[in-house]
Amino acid sequence: QVQVAESGGGLVQAGQSLRLSCAASGRAFSMYNMNWYRQAPGKQRELVAGINYLGRSNYADSVKGRFTISRDDRKKTIYLQMNSLKPEDTAVYYCNVQVPRLSVDAWGQGTLVNVSA
Repeated sequence: QVQVAESGGGLVQAGQSLRLSCAASGRAFSMYNMNWYRQAPGKQRELVAGINYLGRSNYADSVKGRFTISRDDRKKTIYLQMNSLKPEDTAVYYCNVQVPRLSVDAWGQGTLVNVSA
């Protein structure tokens, strides 16, 4: 079973930056497709960014140009660099690991990002 743990959330002011980290267990990390989701109060969980096992990334329109997802397979960790943060980025951010051919769909506990105006 893949274990996932996020870190790096916190309280920042609008315009500042944060970097989230997500560590995942397992021997097959290089095969993992990994995603960042977020859920704001009263809203549905939404996909923020994803990076597949080939290193190809995709982003929600709302974060393009401000957020960057990356991975370090040696450290079994992915990152979400968040710049120019806005109050509407306030949410709990969740890391997700997907490997369909291994029937893996694992989630972390989430880390809170709170952006004040």
